Amino acid sequence: MPLISLRDIRKHFGGGDKPQVEILHGISLDIHAGEFVAIVGTSGSGKSTLMNILGCLDRPSAGTYLFAGRNVAGMDVDELAWLRREAFGFVFQGYHLIATETAQENVEIPALYAGMPEHERAQRARSLLARLGLEERLQYRPKQLSGGQQQRVSIARALMNGGRIILADEPTGALDSRSGEEVMRLLNELADAGHTIILITHDRDVAANARRVIEIRDGDVISDTGVNRVTESAGSMPVFTLDEQASTAQWQGDMLEACRAAWRVMWVNRFRTALTLLGIIIGVASVIVMLAVGMGTKERVVAELGAFGTNHIYVSPKRESSRVPGRGINLSDLDALEELPQISYVLPNLSGSKVVRYGNQDAQTRIKGTRAAMSRMLSWPVVAGAFFSEEDDQHMATVAVLGPRLVSNLMPDVENPVGETILIGNVPFQVIGVLGSKGSVTGDESVDDLVIIPYTAAAMRVFGERDPTYVTLEVSDMAQVDAAGKAVEELLLSRHRVRDFNVENAAASIAAQAKTQGSMSMMLAMIAVISLLVGGIGVMNVMLMTVRERTREIGIRMATGARQRDILQQFLTEAVLVTTVGGVTGVICGLAIGTTLVFLGMPVIFSLSAIIGAFLCSVVTGLVFGFMPARQAARLDPVVALANE
Repeated sequence: MPLISLRDIRKHFGGGDKPQVEILHGISLDIHAGEFVAIVGTSGSGKSTLMNILGCLDRPSAGTYLFAGRNVAGMDVDELAWLRREAFGFVFQGYHLIATETAQENVEIPALYAGMPEHERAQRARSLLARLGLEERLQYRPKQLSGGQQQRVSIARALMNGGRIILADEPTGALDSRSGEEVMRLLNELADAGHTIILITHDRDVAANARRVIEIRDGDVISDTGVNRVTESAGSMPVFTLDEQASTAQWQGDMLEACRAAWRVMWVNRFRTALTLLGIIIGVASVIVMLAVGMGTKERVVAELGAFGTNHIYVSPKRESSRVPGRGINLSDLDALEELPQISYVLPNLSGSKVVRYGNQDAQTRIKGTRAAMSRMLSWPVVAGAFFSEEDDQHMATVAVLGPRLVSNLMPDVENPVGETILIGNVPFQVIGVLGSKGSVTGDESVDDLVIIPYTAAAMRVFGERDPTYVTLEVSDMAQVDAAGKAVEELLLSRHRVRDFNVENAAASIAAQAKTQGSMSMMLAMIAVISLLVGGIGVMNVMLMTVRERTREIGIRMATGARQRDILQQFLTEAVLVTTVGGVTGVICGLAIGTTLVFLGMPVIFSLSAIIGAFLCSVVTGLVFGFMPARQAARLDPVVALANE
């Protein structure tokens, strides 16, 4: 049985909107195992098209191609890839070596896709190159080799998986006469060793080396010197079966090889890679930093608001409309509020802005009149001196407790302000204490600038107003804060008959602030994610350009046995590797920026979930945006890809 049997093979190009041109006009021939056949013809005769069909790089438009008795038309793309990998070895006129790979790595490619272990394929590649006189050129890249040396590397690659059938397309066409003679000598040695050699050439002197010459002209066989019978042992082919073990090994064992090849491509195009990485780095770093700053700001606001207690209700006067005057909160309301069972203490507050003087220094600041319980209720300790007492409030004592920042601004040279006298308006007050710092709560307004005096002194000596500006209510049970708030509203509404007051729950205010800050953080995170998506689009654009630049490489890999999924895996690996490197770099940059902000005093809280999420998002970006270019590469037609310049 012939190893290769062609019956009425036709091939045409074009059709549809383009004129149809038939290249092969019903070619029929048989090639037996172990034959050395030369297919000779002038340029345009169809011999290269015939070679592509013989090597399963292209499919005929009509006719039957039997390989070892099996109809090739019934094979899918993976079976054809297996056939190219296990049965055929290609030697091209243009060598078709991958420029970024060394001589040894180029030779290893067919074994890589066959699933051969790394040490075995490396040993076999070195042995083949040494056999062809290239043992000193293993790590040379194609540009460092002469034409003859590149062709010998191509022959070694064709033999890597056994090379039972060598398809040589004009193997001497680009060589000088000496190198050409050397290549033909090698092909004769392979033929003598039992390999089936199919030589495509236009040179009759080269064709004379073959034992059988088939001449083709205008797509037809015009002469055939006949079959040169060989012994069955010389080139017998095994029964055609798919090697499923090699298929599994590809997915399990060659991911490291795909990463290595991807890294090499990245390094060769490192400037372009760096620009691509920039978008991913900015996106990942932005996510980390913005979420860290957002969480830090949220925690600071909540902490500052919570520093004044969460079991408090604040009541302040307001007007329902310009036509309905508000009565405000009066002292009789305070007595009524004290009767509510949920309320444990009622703290009236009078506040306003006044000029405070000390010596030659003065400052416009807030004055707050309150009662002695304020320090306890708001957990605001005195760091120097003491807070005023209930007795001071009852006797309208002109004593004051100052915020720490006001002390620094008003008495910069005074070591201990306790006992000093200040003027609030024109009324002298003795400083009896200095409060600890509480920080700023809203905007630039700081409670550390306060002057706190007894409520009665504020009412009678400073503001001339007895009714409070607002009232702080302490709730005995934290769980009853909401119920207490409703009770306060009902009480005041029944007394005033109009809603001329405002009731605020401290815990609800903190929750609202936290929600607002959380929304801001989410918005910042979304902006950062958008920048990450932009980086992903950049990856896709670069990968599409890479596919176009490396179309011939894809064709070489397919000719040496790469399946569609091998090409898909290779380009997906490259995309994911780019985004992974960008993700790692982005995480490092994000942590570095965040640490710098901490040293600058900004509130920053790093989130492990945000860091992991940003990194995983970058990797997923590589998968998502790299899939389309990878799929495009995998679906290329081998013969079209090889013809790409």
